[in-house]
Amino acid sequence: MPRFMYVFHGGSTPESPAAQEAAMAAWGAWFAEMGDAVLDGGGPAGLSKTVSADGITDDGGANPVSGLTIVEAADQQAACEMAKGCPMVRDGTGSVEVAEIIQM
Repeated sequence: MPRFMYVFHGGSTPESPAAQEAAMAAWGAWFAEMGDAVLDGGGPAGLSKTVSADGITDDGGANPVSGLTIVEAADQQAACEMAKGCPMVRDGTGSVEVAEIIQM
């Protein structure tokens, strides 16, 4: 079965212990909803550096990555349907890029 990367953009850092607990519960519920389709839950990302022929920049790029998860799905449409359940998508604070991992 094909594998897909969920590359997260946006979201926010919970500002209180209660908000952090609620966020963790929402992510846990989404992962439970996807079940065995989650191959690697990944996690949040820190600010990235961009490496190019011109050097290294600390700006995180045009659309900074905020996390990554690897899932398995029948096809990209099925993977996109699962991504709709992402807490950041549901609350409108972020988005998910869904890209197939091409097996070489």
